[in-house]
Amino acid sequence: MYRAPVDEIAFTLKQVCGLADLQKSDRHAELGDDLVDAILTEAGRFAAEEIAPLNSVADKHGTPLEGGAVSTPPGWREAYHAWIEGGWNGLTADPESGGQGLPVMLSAAALEMWNSGSMAFAIGPTLTIGAVEAMEKHASEELKAKYLEKLVSGEWMGTMNLTEPQAGSDLNALKARAERNEDGTYRIFGQKIFITYGDHDLTDNIIHMVLARLPDAPAGTRGISLFLVPKFLVNDDGSLGERNDVKVAGVEHKMGIHGSPTCTMVYGDQGGAKGWLIGEENRGLACMFTMMNNARLA
Repeated sequence: MYRAPVDEIAFTLKQVCGLADLQKSDRHAELGDDLVDAILTEAGRFAAEEIAPLNSVADKHGTPLEGGAVSTPPGWREAYHAWIEGGWNGLTADPESGGQGLPVMLSAAALEMWNSGSMAFAIGPTLTIGAVEAMEKHASEELKAKYLEKLVSGEWMGTMNLTEPQAGSDLNALKARAERNEDGTYRIFGQKIFITYGDHDLTDNIIHMVLARLPDAPAGTRGISLFLVPKFLVNDDGSLGERNDVKVAGVEHKMGIHGSPTCTMVYGDQGGAKGWLIGEENRGLACMFTMMNNARLA
């Protein structure tokens, strides 16, 4: 049975990592020791009592793909919804979007405990938290208004789509393409592999962050743009519309973390997946690095 080392983590944050100095700043003046201890204690309890008991079940069950949809292991959906009800997804997000605006080191400490309880569980929310930061820093106000609040709450989850069959760590070889539409949106075509939580049944929408090239883009990494591509299109009133032209083509076979759906994703089989530009054309890698660095800290 996993027991989170809450006291040791609290000591490290306060005495070694500089949390005490942050608490003295105007931005975090209300973040007292009692609140820090309460957050860490509850994060540890959730990791030990809610997440860890499901780890072995998830590893044995896996994430089967049937009828074009991925299902998560027994108990996974209930645990995830208990997790978002606790407000954990928005620890560091902007309060204007429903977040709590807490220091990143508190989120990193909580994620350490959740990953220790089950990496298969925590790796999904990790990417959503990274997608939130990328959108906060680079997305248009229109995109933020439509997508950010539900990503912050965890009602929707986010993914990171970089790797392709011929382009792993070498993004110079990336071939996914984007074509401009007259209404300012884009059509996305291509295949992505090793996409963590690329499809699942935890949320009713998944927001994919996809790297692709425009037809007139410069060669190499200087010609990569970042696009927001939802699994389901979102209407102006926030309700879900029709299914986007994106599908899961397979679940990767792995040596471990079988409870995490690692997917092969296909965009544009039926005319192009509809996407929206994040940041500037041909500057997408800089935007994606915001998300990647967030994940690395986690």
